[in-house]
Amino acid sequence: MTPLDPALTEPLRDPRTVLAALDFAGVAVFAATGALAAAREKHDVITFAFFAAITGVGGGTLRDLLLGLPVFWVQDWRYMAICLLAAVAIWLIGQRDWRFRALLWLDAIGLGAYGVMGTAKAEAAGAHPLICIVMGTLTACFGGVVRDTLAGQPSILLRREINVTAAILAATLYIILRIPEAPIWPAAIVAAVAGFMLRAGALRWGWTLPGFPERK
Repeated sequence: MTPLDPALTEPLRDPRTVLAALDFAGVAVFAATGALAAAREKHDVITFAFFAAITGVGGGTLRDLLLGLPVFWVQDWRYMAICLLAAVAIWLIGQRDWRFRALLWLDAIGLGAYGVMGTAKAEAAGAHPLICIVMGTLTACFGGVVRDTLAGQPSILLRREINVTAAILAATLYIILRIPEAPIWPAAIVAAVAGFMLRAGALRWGWTLPGFPERK
């Protein structure tokens, strides 16, 4: 096998490339969940676009504001374009029996990917590891909270099922793997997959965390 040209592989080791890839993937997935939420309520195409945008960039916007960074989608028009394309795609798919089940699984993918993305961006900004984990969790969950609130659905924060926990796992595992200065790509992939698998297990087998015990 012919080895790859170092000039081509070098960008794959650049943290900025990794962050951008995770960011675009997270925005696309969460924008699709926002559009699916609008479809569930049978809204018009403008509301589809609004739900897609607010869900796709909501968590990242809060993260950047708290970190004192330029808001990412204001600096790059492609993020908003991705949200609009996701809304149009869901609109064109039309009524499908599997559509709302897809919302849950796309949300699971987004929790893992965006949990890592938010953590990695906070790490790149020089935040403390604990703050990085908090930023990763907020990035992954806040857009979904806004989406559910607008759609009149119970917030993910109020559900017994494992949801936010998956984002916390992805963010925490990424920080742990990066302590020995592991390459960013392997750490990001392992952490994102772990977050997704935890959420997938909750969807498949109904895993939940123990609730507050009643007094006997």
